[in-house]
Formats: sequence, structure tokens, C-alpha cells
Amino acid sequence: MTMNWIELEKIAQEWTYEAANIIKDSLAKPIHIEAKSNPNDLVTEVDRAIESYFFDKISKTYPDHHFLGEEGVAEELESLEGTVWIIDPIDGTMNFVHQKYNFAISVAIYHEGVGMVGIVYDVMSDELFHAVKGHGAYINGKELVPVKERPLHESVIGLNARWIVDGKHSYRNPLLALIRDVRSVRSYGSAAIEIAYVAADRLDGYLSVNLSPWDYAAAVILLEEVGCQASTFQGEPLMLLTPSTVIVGKPHLHKEMISAYLGEEQ
Repeated sequence: MTMNWIELEKIAQEWTYEAANIIKDSLAKPIHIEAKSNPNDLVTEVDRAIESYFFDKISKTYPDHHFLGEEGVAEELESLEGTVWIIDPIDGTMNFVHQKYNFAISVAIYHEGVGMVGIVYDVMSDELFHAVKGHGAYINGKELVPVKERPLHESVIGLNARWIVDGKHSYRNPLLALIRDVRSVRSYGSAAIEIAYVAADRLDGYLSVNLSPWDYAAAVILLEEVGCQASTFQGEPLMLLTPSTVIVGKPHLHKEMISAYLGEEQ
């Protein structure tokens, strides 16, 4: 069956707005918080409720589609065959808990391993970053123009300081060198938002030592539509089924960050 990706994007947007309303309603109530892999890896009942909301919608409307989400409401996938929805119900749970701001719903639709629809909704700022492969990327319906290249020393990148202060990470020294050479560094606490900001020309690049597929799956679709690039620190394609290093940026900056700082594993 041939999919109408533009129509599917509209449906995904509707569900995203509905999910956002559930999140906003939850802000007036006490939030139950749990730690997952470590005390800084948080999950709330709202994360689980939003993921279940999407899973129910998708499984009832598109029973032949597959589902990959952060909170594990569906079985683990071993491949990206067919049509796969990759969902992060709240990207930036730490921000959701502490700030009630700077968090996003991330919805990606892949077909046979190719990103077709990407949606990143910054809930509290009411900014919907969205794209359909081959049809451009948009913020709230306004098309994003191809990004402007800047030299590395004039670039602003997104990077979590934790990767720098933690001496056990093998990339600490290369990242320190990169930070010294760029104009400035920002950290918003949501990979989806920060990668979307690269697509929107608010950041020039973004790096993470460890991201899961649902953190970036939607946002990298936006990147492709404006001429940006995404890969591992070694310049290899992102696999979307396992955690990995992630580096995104405008083409020349992406290439320079890898070749001059990160390309050889430390």
C-alpha cells in the first residue's frame, strides 16, 4: 500500500497536539517521579501515559505499523522493516520535572529505514517543528530556509557540560578542545529541541556522547530538509535501533568537527 506521507503527517500533528494538552493538564497536579538507569534518568507517569496514548492511536489506526518508544509500552524492535513510529513522549523529562519548560514531544515515522515524517513539538513554547521527506521543514507552517554556513570559530553549538566534567569519558579532551575553538556553547536539556534548533539556524551544531534513537529520530528528518548532516562521532550513519554518539551540524561544520576533533576514537 502506498502511503500518503503528507496526510500521515497531519494525523501525527493532531495526535501530538492532543498529547500536549494531556501534558499541560498534568502540570496542575503532583507528578510521580521515578529514576531509571541512574538518578539523573527520570521518568514520570506522564511520560508513560503519553507513550501509551500514541501506542493506542497507532495500533488502532494503523495495525500493520510498528512502534518504538522510550518507555517500553511495545515489544522491542530488531529491525526498521515496514513502517515504524519512533516516539519520545517527553524529551527533556528533567526539564519537565524541574522547569515545566524546555521539553518536547518527538514523533518520527520511518519506512523501510528511511525517515519520512518528523515532528518535534516544544510544548510550552507552542513551536511545532515538522517535515515530510522531500517537502521541506517548517516551524508552525512557516518554511525553514536552507541553513547558513559559519566558520567554526563563529559557531554556537549545543553540548551537555556533563560530558566535559566527567573524566571517565574518552571524548572529554576532544570536546574541551572543540569548546575552546567555537564561539559559544548552549545546553537546553532536550536533544530533540537542540537538533531542531540546528535545522532552524538557532544553533550551528549539536553533539552528544550517548543518545537513544527516540531522542533524535524525528529531528534528524528536519535536518535533511535544510541541508544539514547527522552521524556518529566517527562519521558513520545513525542506526536508530541502539544508543550511539551523535553529532549534527551544517555540512562544513559537521565535517570539521569530526575530522579535526572527534573522528578517531580517543
